[in-house]
Amino acid sequence: MGTGWVVSLIVIAFMMAVILGIAIPMDKKYIVRENRKINYKKTMIYLRWNVFDTLTLALAIYTIVCIQILNLLVSTGQSVENPYVQFFTNQSQVWSLVTIIYLISRVSITLKTIKERWGDGSGEI
Repeated sequence: MGTGWVVSLIVIAFMMAVILGIAIPMDKKYIVRENRKINYKKTMIYLRWNVFDTLTLALAIYTIVCIQILNLLVSTGQSVENPYVQFFTNQSQVWSLVTIIYLISRVSITLKTIKERWGDGSGEI
């Protein structure tokens, strides 16, 4: 493994620790659980913009910057032996995947919350 990959793995570990350090207390404080299941009617956090959404937006911007720097490095003739190419390749792959997974799960949870609170549109109120 090259130097760029090792540094990238260290950065990923640090960033994941920060993300989990925000997500776990937020989950315990704001998510209402009954019988180990989330009560979507009582849980308000899924219907508002929260700290985790802001963090994800910052992560998406960071990913775009990493991809653009990688594009610049590759277009100037740098190869995978370059530690910077290794670093930005790994960062781009990991954080774009994490951001997309969060987006899909966030939309799914928000729709589930809307359905629980306001019904499924079948005419029942």
